[in-house]
Amino acid sequence: MIDHVRDLASVRDATDRLLTAAAKLNNDSTAAPSRLPGWTRGHVLAHLARNADALVNVLAGRPMYVSAEARDADIERDAPRPLTEQLGDVRESTARFEAQAALPADWSRTITMRNGVTDSASRVPFRRWVEVELHHVDLGIGYELEDLPAEFVQRETVFLTARFTGAPGVPPTRITDGTHTWSTGGEGTPEVTVSGPAPDVVGWLSGRRDGSALTAEGGLLPTLPPL
Repeated sequence: MIDHVRDLASVRDATDRLLTAAAKLNNDSTAAPSRLPGWTRGHVLAHLARNADALVNVLAGRPMYVSAEARDADIERDAPRPLTEQLGDVRESTARFEAQAALPADWSRTITMRNGVTDSASRVPFRRWVEVELHHVDLGIGYELEDLPAEFVQRETVFLTARFTGAPGVPPTRITDGTHTWSTGGEGTPEVTVSGPAPDVVGWLSGRRDGSALTAEGGLLPTLPPL
């Protein structure tokens, strides 16, 4: 069962780790490329701030973003700011998200995310946790997939394998980290078994690693659609 209160605490912890680490940057290193193609570290920090505000909208029953174009424009606008402004914005937008989440609400209600995706309101804190953890890695400042909390890695793997279930072009696939096993892709008996360490599994599923550290038996490593 999803525990949104516990997930909110995890968001706070993850945000504190990110802000502490990012505070060691300077304006020049903030303007340097991140691990996301075409984005600087400033883009990543700007996205994190605007995503927090977007999730406030979701919890309040408003559209997540005015439009895809407005989302992208806001990130481009905010990306070049000095580090102190970036960190302050992440901190303040996170506080707004926490304040919205603290209001009395029906956490079993259905909310609408970007592109018309629907989910339970109770999963919104976990979605924010995903944003903070993976984008901390994307900053390229010493926080790696191997540093992610074990609970987070397992839950994100469950989330992503569910997301790719039935995805066109992905064959029935069995995935294992040696301890846990998941199924994804098309229906039927798994054609391919993918195995490897949990960080490499979640890195491949989330598009952060190319899967070269994984072993594929029964066929080639499946090509996953973009998230």
